Amino acid sequence: MTRIIFMGTPDFAVASLDRLVASDYRPVAVVTAPDRQRGRGRKISPSSVKEAAVRYGIESILQPESVRDESFELDIKKLNADIIVVVAFKILPPAVFTASRLGTFNLHGSLLPAYRGAAPIHRAVMDGADETGVTTFFLQEKVDTGNIIMKRSMSIGMDETTGDVYARMMILGAEVVVETVKMIEGGSAIGKPQDETKATPAPKVFSTEARIPWNADAYHVHNHIRGLSPFPGAFTIHGENRLKMYRSAVCTGSDSGKPGTVIRVDGVLIIACGNGAVEITELQAPGKRRMETQQFLSGYEIGVGDVIV
Repeated sequence: MTRIIFMGTPDFAVASLDRLVASDYRPVAVVTAPDRQRGRGRKISPSSVKEAAVRYGIESILQPESVRDESFELDIKKLNADIIVVVAFKILPPAVFTASRLGTFNLHGSLLPAYRGAAPIHRAVMDGADETGVTTFFLQEKVDTGNIIMKRSMSIGMDETTGDVYARMMILGAEVVVETVKMIEGGSAIGKPQDETKATPAPKVFSTEARIPWNADAYHVHNHIRGLSPFPGAFTIHGENRLKMYRSAVCTGSDSGKPGTVIRVDGVLIIACGNGAVEITELQAPGKRRMETQQFLSGYEIGVGDVIV
């Protein structure tokens, strides 16, 4: 039986763990982040992957504070893994990713070498890309540069958010993880070098870039809103209120006006951009939950001619 170590932390990785177990590739150990304070109550709780590992009765669960600790490296080597599977986890040092007999591979949320980095889904949606996908590759020391094992593409709908793509991608990724394990196990996983001339970055998204650029054209504003939904959430300022906007659509009519000006509020909320306008279909006021626009407008005062920045 192939000895697999699975490394991951968020729910995105759980889909892959689920599929491995369902395919009779039950990991001999799971590596995940330490229990942390989570949620509004800030209670100490385990990661999504740990919860899944406990549910499956996987007894060996490692939660290192640092993957560079010598003690962790020794623990990994003692497990005598054939394959290490990495999905949404930390950057591993060579001493760890070379500890498996047949190799260590990572699942990445893009068609490498495009969108290398921490936020490939966010960046693809923000760029207005109509296609993305997943890639499995053998780990090398330089992040996201290893030889490619498998790729699988998927479309991005013009109104899909990062959250929408994320939900579909984790299912696709789980399928590819299992296929990759089978290829490595069978000796047919011959890694193909990445074309460095086609590499593009996907750096982490910070809240400082979440403000909506109303001076941009409507398509850019729309992509900005959906690309940052649900996290960290694109925002704008109306009066003294910080409004978060999660879903929108490009208006194809003749709506126009000064960028950031509210054009319509008759059951819909349409705001002018540098070129064209967008309709906001889901948003959130301070201290409130996310709402569809019609419900939002029934309890929030905003009028035609108001300017948001």
